[in-house]
Amino acid sequence: MLGLTLGVDEYLGRLREEIDRLDRAAIERLSEALYEAWQAERFVFVIGNGGSAATASHFCEDLGKNALRPEDMHDDGKKRIRVLSLTDHVSWITALANDLSYDEIFAQQLRHFASPGDLLIAISGSGNSPNIIKAVEWANQRGLKVFGLTGYSGGKLKQLQHDGIHVALDDMGMAESVHACFMHWVVEDVHGRINSVGRYA
Repeated sequence: MLGLTLGVDEYLGRLREEIDRLDRAAIERLSEALYEAWQAERFVFVIGNGGSAATASHFCEDLGKNALRPEDMHDDGKKRIRVLSLTDHVSWITALANDLSYDEIFAQQLRHFASPGDLLIAISGSGNSPNIIKAVEWANQRGLKVFGLTGYSGGKLKQLQHDGIHVALDDMGMAESVHACFMHWVVEDVHGRINSVGRYA
């Protein structure tokens, strides 16, 4: 934990360094993948554990609400981005974990909802969370596109994903902070693409 050894100025400086190291093209590809899913009316599923579960929920909420213009919120004819965070179904997650295995909590939900061509965004700081890996393996076998967000070495997820954004840092908190940071740009870029505003006008 970098906060144990770094003061606040050093910590924030290191955070800036890690943001500067990000692969900008990969971030743009995530936005493109989301826009393509919207165009094709494919589902987008987001998964993660712990802080990454919170990021998954946040990403889902922002995409679901903020991809639209406020004036389109009540337009039933407006095409919307079909996004679900599989971290939010508490009763379902606990039932699956209790009756089957915690490793199954995402893969079993995908079995209900997912189809070939859908997009799975898998967030894992270590890249080795068993429930993430099981879901990604299932998705790969069924023709979904997998985009990973990782930290540390990237783990198994980095090897299994089709594309991804890697924060090469052995610190979970800062890796999660970086994920949350670029997530907001992605949401706003998707909004611009869908609504032909900003640099897409």
